[in-house]
Formats: sequence, C-alpha cells, structure tokens
Amino acid sequence: MAITTTVFRGLAFNIVVEEFHEKDACGHLLGYLASTYRQDKLTSVQHLLRRSRLPGAAETMKREIQRDGLQAFRRFALT
Repeated sequence: MAITTTVFRGLAFNIVVEEFHEKDACGHLLGYLASTYRQDKLTSVQHLLRRSRLPGAAETMKREIQRDGLQAFRRFALT
C-alpha cells in the first residue's frame, strides 16, 4: 500500500493531491483512489474538491496545475 501526497502552494490556499494505490505480489493494481483538497493557509482545514478512482488521475491533475498555473488555482477557488 502506498500513499503519495503532493502539495501545490498558492498565495491564499494550497492544493493537496493524495494518491492511494495497492498492488498485489505480481504487480497488478488492486485499488486506486486520488483525492484533491483545497487547504486554507491560515487554518489548515482541507475541503474535498475532487475524488477519482481512475488510475493516473493524480498525474493528470498535476500536469493541469503545472500547465495552467494560476488559472487552475482560480478554477479550484470557485468550487
């Protein structure tokens, strides 16, 4: 079982992407869950934005934030 956490730091809030995946002894994927949270800087409270069970969803999210930068943060601020 592996849990990977990636934090994208912003001025008003952070985006936290947590990715869980479980593999068997042969390397086959047993379970996957990617959750995206908006974390307030002052209170450290996390609000769930998205959740996905599709493998690779966290990578897609990371690329979108790296590509769009501030625009991606603005989209997350509205939700």
